[in-house]
Amino acid sequence: MTIWEMLAVFAAGISAGTINTIVGSGTLITFPVLLAVGLSPVTATVSNGLGLVAGSISGAIGYRAELTGQRRRVLRLAAVATVGGVTGAALLLTLPSTAFETIVPILVTLALALVILQPRISAAVQRRREANGTTTHPDGGPLLLVGILLASVYGGYFTAAQGIIYMALMGMLINDTLQRLNATKNILAAVVNSVAAVFFLFVADFDWTAVALIAVGSTIGGQLGAKVGRKLSPKVLRALIVVVGTVALVQLVLYRYG
Repeated sequence: MTIWEMLAVFAAGISAGTINTIVGSGTLITFPVLLAVGLSPVTATVSNGLGLVAGSISGAIGYRAELTGQRRRVLRLAAVATVGGVTGAALLLTLPSTAFETIVPILVTLALALVILQPRISAAVQRRREANGTTTHPDGGPLLLVGILLASVYGGYFTAAQGIIYMALMGMLINDTLQRLNATKNILAAVVNSVAAVFFLFVADFDWTAVALIAVGSTIGGQLGAKVGRKLSPKVLRALIVVVGTVALVQLVLYRYG
């Protein structure tokens, strides 16, 4: 890489780390930049995934206060995310590159719809539970475990908008604040990125310059994202998720059909 290309990758890492911590979809910044500097799609994907591990961990540390009291929930969901992440990583190396391109925009569209409608749906579900005398499962129950598993398979494969899908699922099935769910989302993203990266270490080629630049940049971005994200009100955070998710959706569609 030239010095300017290195600076571009570093800046993309900072931006991705920031956005991933607050919302998700940071890969939609780093991935095109890596392609632009000459990396192949698979090398760009695996290098990006390994580089963003540091940013995911940084963001999770920044949200550590919101993780208080979530140990059991995080461990259950992280175990499922681990299986999904390894599965997705294996699929990346065995399926054709177009395998997920059609389904990804559909997943993101559904996730955005759930994020937008979540307050109304949650209120309706709560009224029904009160009428039936039942309570919300603190960890989301079996339905959330299945959803997290499938979202993590996708995350191990590509990661773009993974965080938005996590937030949509947890927002629908767990009765908790968006900030606490966002903290859990950062842990899950860190787990999936980490297990996929370990898998790739043994079977794929990396561009270690790109990995290092994204790792350092996303670590800085993770701290920036935590400082900003933790101050956002639920309405603003939800609106930001929708805006970023919409931009991500448009970019995914253009990448698929452009």
